[in-house]
Amino acid sequence: MRFNVILRYAGMVMLYVAAFMLVSAAISFIDGMDSAFYPLILSALLTALLGGFPLLFVPKIEQISNKEGFCIVVGAWVMACIVGTFPYLIWGGEFSVINAWFESVSGFTTTGATVLNDIEALPKGLLFWRSSTAWMGGIGVVMFALVILPSLGKTKMTLSNVELSSLAKDNYRYRTQQIVQILLVVYFGLTCISTLLLKFAGMGWFDALNHAMSACATCGLGTKNSSIAFYDSAVIETILAVTMTIAGIHFGLIYATVVGKSKNIFRSEVTRAYFAVIAVGGLLVSASLYVSGVYPDILSSLRYGYFQFVSLLTTTGFATANTNLWPSLAVMVLIFASVVCACAGSTSGGVKIDRMLLFGKLVKARLRRQQHPNAVIRIKVDGIIQDDEALGSVMIFIVTYIALIVVGATVNTVFGLDLQTSITEPIACIGNVGPGFGAVGSLDNYSSLPVIIKLNSTLLMLMGRLEIFGFIQLFFMKWWR
Repeated sequence: MRFNVILRYAGMVMLYVAAFMLVSAAISFIDGMDSAFYPLILSALLTALLGGFPLLFVPKIEQISNKEGFCIVVGAWVMACIVGTFPYLIWGGEFSVINAWFESVSGFTTTGATVLNDIEALPKGLLFWRSSTAWMGGIGVVMFALVILPSLGKTKMTLSNVELSSLAKDNYRYRTQQIVQILLVVYFGLTCISTLLLKFAGMGWFDALNHAMSACATCGLGTKNSSIAFYDSAVIETILAVTMTIAGIHFGLIYATVVGKSKNIFRSEVTRAYFAVIAVGGLLVSASLYVSGVYPDILSSLRYGYFQFVSLLTTTGFATANTNLWPSLAVMVLIFASVVCACAGSTSGGVKIDRMLLFGKLVKARLRRQQHPNAVIRIKVDGIIQDDEALGSVMIFIVTYIALIVVGATVNTVFGLDLQTSITEPIACIGNVGPGFGAVGSLDNYSSLPVIIKLNSTLLMLMGRLEIFGFIQLFFMKWWR
């Protein structure tokens, strides 16, 4: 294990982060050099020094090992979260050390949870920095999977040992030129289009850009205390719902659809399942709202029900209503959405539709074997046979995921949280969803939680963003030898 190599490539990410700090400082300067200008400038200088130092003393290495690849990815994420606290700590306000760490991790992992009681009190430069952490975190997942790791020699490296399906693997195999096109068309393009549409729908340029960045990163960090409910606009909600839905699809499939390839969204079994979940789940929530009399008419129920379901399914976390006041059926469906989440290869967290689809096929295959013990049953996704290793990985991931939620819920109850908050808080954090229910509901925040729970929450966020096993392996010292 060559730590100098790990530091070199993690340093590159630090320079990338420093550049966004400078952009945020520019926003602050345009806003009349608000109070975030000097904190952002100083933070950018400190981060650039940390990132540039190993580049000066460590020569370029073309070939790295699989272990080094894991350490580069995890190390870069952790370091980005650490330096991401600099602007918050230097600025002050509500940002204690733990609050700055929480806000930084929440942004970079695209969770979107916040510890701030008054978001609107932040200067524009700092608001843009919050959105920038989300946007970097969203594109960071794709950048590492599509660009950085495959370009570092012949060894094939991935974000974690657990790959969701053959579909996810196949759609990541592009030449460098195609990778640039994918990132440009899907992520940057979607952000620009969403920004323009939100502006035309009535948002100011600043708010439109911030919300577009968060929506494309499937992160719910916004600029208003009451989230999207502040605007009370069906048009804005529709634009964001569409953006969130697209951002929850495999980026490779989106690119394939845009350029007219045969393997596209409409032929993917996974995306068909994804759209089916949106249709059925949104309808159940809306029907529950209408029958319970939460909203007076069907259209209002559909408007709020579908938006909130899509927001949680894609792990974005934007809110248009206080879901703590919704009936039990709606709450249960939304919790289901917070666990399942969107597709592999997107910026979404959670178990993901791919794994749930394979899990369903495993259950079906098991029932068929009970009836026909000698039958040879092959499980396929989009016509591709899934090997036993991939299927085993799915089951291990799901069991581990649920176990971590149980551990998180147990810790929460020990420290005095009510049952609803205790259960939904770890679901929201490990799934990178953001809002849960109870004390961490859609229009609430995490500020009232004890310090130990905030720390535990950030750990769950990082584990969820790094697909659990990529993060856990760093704690097994034998693996480092």
